[in-house]
Amino acid sequence: MKVQVCIIGGGPSGLLLSQLLHLRGIDTIVLEKYSRDHVLSRIRAGVLEHGFAKLMREAQCGERMDREGEIHHGFEIAHDGRLDRVDLHKYSGGNSVIVYGQTELTRDLYEARDRLGGQVVHNAEDVTPHDIASDAPYVTYRSGDKVVRVDCEFVIGADGFHGVSRKSIPKDVLREHEKVYPFGWLGILSRTKPVSPELIYVKHERGFALCSLRSQVLSRYYIQVPLTDKPEDWSDDAFWAELKRRLPGEVAGRLVTGPSIEKSIAPLRSFVAEPMRHGRLFLAGDAAHIVPPTGARGLNSAASDIYYLYHALIDHYRKGDDAGLDAYSQKALARVWKAQRFSWWMTMLLHRFPDRISYDDRLQDTEMSYLFSSETAMRLVAENYVGLPF
Repeated sequence: MKVQVCIIGGGPSGLLLSQLLHLRGIDTIVLEKYSRDHVLSRIRAGVLEHGFAKLMREAQCGERMDREGEIHHGFEIAHDGRLDRVDLHKYSGGNSVIVYGQTELTRDLYEARDRLGGQVVHNAEDVTPHDIASDAPYVTYRSGDKVVRVDCEFVIGADGFHGVSRKSIPKDVLREHEKVYPFGWLGILSRTKPVSPELIYVKHERGFALCSLRSQVLSRYYIQVPLTDKPEDWSDDAFWAELKRRLPGEVAGRLVTGPSIEKSIAPLRSFVAEPMRHGRLFLAGDAAHIVPPTGARGLNSAASDIYYLYHALIDHYRKGDDAGLDAYSQKALARVWKAQRFSWWMTMLLHRFPDRISYDDRLQDTEMSYLFSSETAMRLVAENYVGLPF
């Protein structure tokens, strides 16, 4: 089998790139380790930058997102028993975000690939890139007892943190930067009316909390917990009780509780791999970088990678111009590190650290006070939250 671009990973990043390239006449194949049902069972964040939403529309996948997604012009931060709002629309020059679940976004991308007859191979085992430093790379995978070879011109590694793509880059070439936070987020999904039409981030003495939503009948809530905790340690009643303790009274009083339909703990980490290109292999999304979910940058950072790759590959095939491919790693990493900075700042602002000292507490309080006393500070938060330019 021969294609122009072989994409490893059938999550939103790989599917979006495949769809965009297909619409421009570039032949791709997507190799996914798991079944489609497994991919669609993953519960992930769903706050989309305006730039990501625009990319979905360009990929002809934005109709349901625009119809069902929740447009948010701001979010609130609960602290010291009060609520303060960050007006994204006002301080970002009229921009906003769309709250639309990653599962639904991925489903839209799968349907678009089906509609165009795109090649997406599920349950592809033992996927392995070969000769990535040459001009003739290829990828092999196993389907049952058969080993299939895919000859291609470029390999895109969009297979996540634990995937094979990043591991294919020689260790003497790859540099990895990592910060692991000493807590996690316990999250539940419930078929209940959201407590607020906009997200509420909570800074509290007992720990961080977040009130989010997927729709007007589907809510997503999180609380900060120690890394030693497990989901089974928390009954639904215990979760709701702890969440209420961390919310301001006016918010806790209108919280609608109900049985959880999903419950999990996500550890928080920051990770960046450099460079994001080696030969004909290009990394994208979680294969190259991870951020804490605090600033809603994870999926959006992946989308910016896809934006740069998409345009670079179009220039290569349409114009014979490789400037975009040559600059991909540097350009993508510049935006990735800005997303890392913002996610780190939000995490440090809102969480309780187990080894904190009084100096840290006072500095955290001062940072919060400054944020809501300065239009410049509000503008910086807003422009980062809605998404920096590609």
